[in-house]
Amino acid sequence: MMRKISVVIERDEDGCYAWCPELKGCQSQGATIEEALANIQEAAELFLETLTEEERSTPPHQVVLTTSIEVQA
Repeated sequence: MMRKISVVIERDEDGCYAWCPELKGCQSQGATIEEALANIQEAAELFLETLTEEERSTPPHQVVLTTSIEVQA
């Protein structure tokens, strides 16, 4: 079964940190965005394997929204 999961990636001087807001505790990292995406995909798939069939079939209850705002610096 295919499923869409939100992924947040933050980049800093040490590389990229990725996490899935719908999957509490599911996180990974990588040297590049592409590597972080590949790693978080693997982490999410492994995370979902640990769930029961009922847990996997239940859609996530969290809504994830991203946007930007302007602030005075």
